[in-house]
Amino acid sequence: MEWDWAFVAEIMPVLLQGLQLTLLITLLSAGVAAGLGLVFAIARRSPRAWIARPVGLFVSFIRGTPLLVQLYFIFYVLPDAGIRLPPLVAGVLGMGLHYATYAAEVYRAGIENVPRGQWEAARATNLTAAQTWRHVIVPQAIPPMIPALANYLIAMFKETPLLSAITVLELMNQAKSVANSSYRYVEPMTLVGVLFLAMSLVSVVLLRWLEHRYGRLAK
Repeated sequence: MEWDWAFVAEIMPVLLQGLQLTLLITLLSAGVAAGLGLVFAIARRSPRAWIARPVGLFVSFIRGTPLLVQLYFIFYVLPDAGIRLPPLVAGVLGMGLHYATYAAEVYRAGIENVPRGQWEAARATNLTAAQTWRHVIVPQAIPPMIPALANYLIAMFKETPLLSAITVLELMNQAKSVANSSYRYVEPMTLVGVLFLAMSLVSVVLLRWLEHRYGRLAK
């Protein structure tokens, strides 16, 4: 099949629309992952076993099951329990929850790298636990973690095509729709690969900058 530039020009707006949604999903999922990951990391350090153990088991369960299965469960199984989520919300929740368990491990490593003297100094100045976390521990733990978290952001972006399984019209699903309606697969699928590659290269450049700026803080 010959490459048709006229067809490329025709379908490009649709694919760019899908790319915009893909980037939006990635950013929203990253926000969910970053927030939940920190909650999981702190909860697992709780001295209360009834908090730490269930959270640890939940994190292990999510990490041990495929993201695609989790997406199917959220979108197709939860409605049987009366919980119906729009495809976009289900996708963001599924990806955010999945990567939150990986972010939690990054947070855990960063928190453990904070010198013990900082904890003792916080107690000596009568800071509450919440103040200790907010003003002492988290500001020191976060910067060295940024390169590792950025790696997961790139991985998350590359896994957004899985959301086509729950009818989210992201880049891959838009390309499949175009291909199925036109019976031309070369152009849309090639363009998907090119767009993902271009965004990944930009992400790699950003990651290298983050590693240069923050990576040395972990040493």
